[in-house]
Amino acid sequence: MLRERLLKLPRRYKRLLQVTTDIILVWVALWLSFVARLGMDDLLYPFRAHSWLFAVAPAIAIPLFIRFGMYRAVMRYLGNDALIAIWKAVTISALVLSLVVYWNRAVTEVVPRSLVLNYWWLSLLMVGGLRLAMRQYFMGGWYDAVQSVPFFNNKQDGLPKVAVYGAGSAGNQLIAALRAGRAMRPVAFIDDDDEIAGRVIAGLRAYKPKHIQQMIEETGAQEILLAIPSASRARRREILGLLEPYPLHVRSVPGFIDLANGGVRVDDIQEVDIADLLGRDPVAPRKELLEHCIRGQAVMVTGAGGSIGAELCRQILSCGATTLILFEHCEFNLYRVHQELESRIKRESLALQLVPILGTVRNADRLLDVMRTWKVATVYHAAAYKHVPIVEHNISEGVLNNVLGTLHTAQTAIQAGVQNFVLISTDKAVRPTNVMGSTKRLAEMILQALSQESAPLLFGDRSGVHQVNKTRFTMVRFGNVLGSSGSVIPLFREQIRRGGPVTVTHPGITRYFMTIPEAAQLVIQAGSMGRGGDVFVLDMGQPVKILELAERMIRLSGLSVRSERTPHGDIAIEFSGLRPGEKLYEELLIGDNVSATDHPMIMKANEELMSWETFKVALAELLKAVERGDYSRVRQLLREVVNGYSPEGDIVDLIHQQRRVEP
Repeated sequence: MLRERLLKLPRRYKRLLQVTTDIILVWVALWLSFVARLGMDDLLYPFRAHSWLFAVAPAIAIPLFIRFGMYRAVMRYLGNDALIAIWKAVTISALVLSLVVYWNRAVTEVVPRSLVLNYWWLSLLMVGGLRLAMRQYFMGGWYDAVQSVPFFNNKQDGLPKVAVYGAGSAGNQLIAALRAGRAMRPVAFIDDDDEIAGRVIAGLRAYKPKHIQQMIEETGAQEILLAIPSASRARRREILGLLEPYPLHVRSVPGFIDLANGGVRVDDIQEVDIADLLGRDPVAPRKELLEHCIRGQAVMVTGAGGSIGAELCRQILSCGATTLILFEHCEFNLYRVHQELESRIKRESLALQLVPILGTVRNADRLLDVMRTWKVATVYHAAAYKHVPIVEHNISEGVLNNVLGTLHTAQTAIQAGVQNFVLISTDKAVRPTNVMGSTKRLAEMILQALSQESAPLLFGDRSGVHQVNKTRFTMVRFGNVLGSSGSVIPLFREQIRRGGPVTVTHPGITRYFMTIPEAAQLVIQAGSMGRGGDVFVLDMGQPVKILELAERMIRLSGLSVRSERTPHGDIAIEFSGLRPGEKLYEELLIGDNVSATDHPMIMKANEELMSWETFKVALAELLKAVERGDYSRVRQLLREVVNGYSPEGDIVDLIHQQRRVEP
């Protein structure tokens, strides 16, 4: 194909072709200038009487074209700067030519005075117009412009037809990218602005949102791409609700910051962010709270390779820490987060030491060695087993990692003189029905008990030496985060992609959701507000029904839900039943005793606590029961210690079950 052959030419051949074409265009413009002034009676007269002009005109124009960079511009991406350069080069060449004509009036036949003006506008039209035409040709825009004409609109080219919601700069960038990529065919704009609706932009008609059905019927659109990067989440949720009833697959382009960093590409098109479905705009973080426990200090994150731990590390990079210690027991996760953060440090030239440490929070000696070596000032403890059914099937590991691991991390923090310790907790710690939630509540209770002691005798320490406690312990409790490991959202997407069915555990199940960056920012800010032993609760908004979330994801994929009322739908939803230890709904508070803080998204809970000496006795019994593999005793102790723990069903620990079936 000619287009591909021209694009593959070496750069020097492309420039030679452009120069040759411009010489021909200058000659044609000069000849037409005479024709426009003298008429068509003698078409060869300009060549006989003024042949010298046809040598002088390109000799003046081409060097000016080179000087103004007209042969450095890439034709496919010709922009406003290049068009201005063309205007300047053509205008100056016409002025210079007029001077030459004036200087030669005494020795040559008189040249019509209007010649130069005709030459100027004809050159501008031909030189600039050809470049604009070639830009459209190389980008494929001419094809889409023809296709937008009703006579040609029914031609089938096999490309999916898409409408773009938003006729602003992002929408127009997206149209240009789609036409260049030739992977989709844009057929229409949709925009809320009444002044835009009904007009033609970039060859496409703009429709009002209330005319979407008409747009589908007239254009055959199959998808809608959201090009509204600056819209709030609340507004995006309104738009998604408006689009949901139509048989259209809805996707979006990146947010405003991403656009500012490099424009729009077809590869940037993504599925609708589930955060847009929730529709809640995050509150801007307060810089003084973000930096209070981080700036100028050595910070350690346990579980740094997990979804929350990794995001905490990303936020810490922006807060001026001198050292960031990544403490992680999974080698692959540690490698991945270390590579990501190291690349960012080099890219942004950050003055920060990044330390990847492979280790487990169940190794107290390793923790103490790390904290003392780097003189850690703040610890964010995100290391934990969090998957409810997995922990329910592996009770001993859940207790040892979530309880003993937190105990070791907290006690070594006291020994190492750590100033701030922030535990990442969960809403599942409130009146838990599962081992994971109860172990996370025990982790909270460890910190609450230690906070009451100025010089505690540490658990397991037989020396009888009391440690001076200068560590300020804080706990932050919140619900599910979007996109975390084990999240239901990626599972739903994959099930929809495979054609279903989408599995929901129970029709009435609800969950709180928050984005990972928002949760991490609030965790850091809450940790800065604690005075010791505080349990902070993040405002998670309204709980979301998982069934409704699944239905909306199906519809926004351009598909319909198959049910008894709609037996011919595309994707069925099946109910698999609650998993071991799973609750229908989660809570953020054990009681109603909650108070506000200076931050509108952070509340302080006032929970019951146990003295350190009493708690150590219960903890010792629990660990002995785990060591013996006595899971009935483990459940009994959890019931006694954890307020509200009410497990449902039999013990499903895999080892426990296997022992029961052995002869």
